[in-house]
Amino acid sequence: MRTIAIGDIHGCSTALLGLLEMIDPRPTDRLVFLGDYVDRGPDARGVIDILLDLRSQCQTVFLLGNHEIMFRGALRGLDPRLWLEIGGRPTLTSYGGELTRVRPEHVEFLDACLPYFECDDHIFVHANYLAELPMCEQPEHALYWEHLSERVPDPHFSGKHVWLGHTPQVRGNIGSFGHFTCLDTGCVGGYWLSAVDVGSGETWQVSKLGHLRNDWRVLKKLAALLRMRSNP
Repeated sequence: MRTIAIGDIHGCSTALLGLLEMIDPRPTDRLVFLGDYVDRGPDARGVIDILLDLRSQCQTVFLLGNHEIMFRGALRGLDPRLWLEIGGRPTLTSYGGELTRVRPEHVEFLDACLPYFECDDHIFVHANYLAELPMCEQPEHALYWEHLSERVPDPHFSGKHVWLGHTPQVRGNIGSFGHFTCLDTGCVGGYWLSAVDVGSGETWQVSKLGHLRNDWRVLKKLAALLRMRSNP
């Protein structure tokens, strides 16, 4: 069984489809999504549809991100202005411009997202964590809102490796910090949507348009073209 962590999607449904095509999930695989499925990107509705369908193909774990919290708050009648200003407008547009058009199964999906996920050797969380606390005692600010620019965490007392998102990494490169890894690689900002098999370390990165980073097929064609130019 593979356990695969997947970073922030932010409404990039084409990238998500491309990533899943490359991963080719098996029924025994467990895919852990680190939150922020909605906002900023153009197709939050499509992303959630894809994730709902994925549940029948493999084991899935969906974590709650801060953007799901804001979206859920708007759906529950809270003032949506802050949510709209920091990425919610494209999400609202993907639902036809009306919160009343958000289907019940999408609301149920948001309500079912988990605050964290923990297994034998790994911890998965959206934003950050306090190293000295068990996951069940983590404050909400750390779990959902705290960027690595505010505080870089120490190794968790459990000794488990932590996988998180939320803080965009430089030039779309996966953030490897020894005891934790950050998989927010800025797909919506023009970089990559990233996934890592936490057991083997196999990595996939796909652009907003669904193109695999360092695709060997593209590199092979480029090498052949360069050979042709050097041998006219």
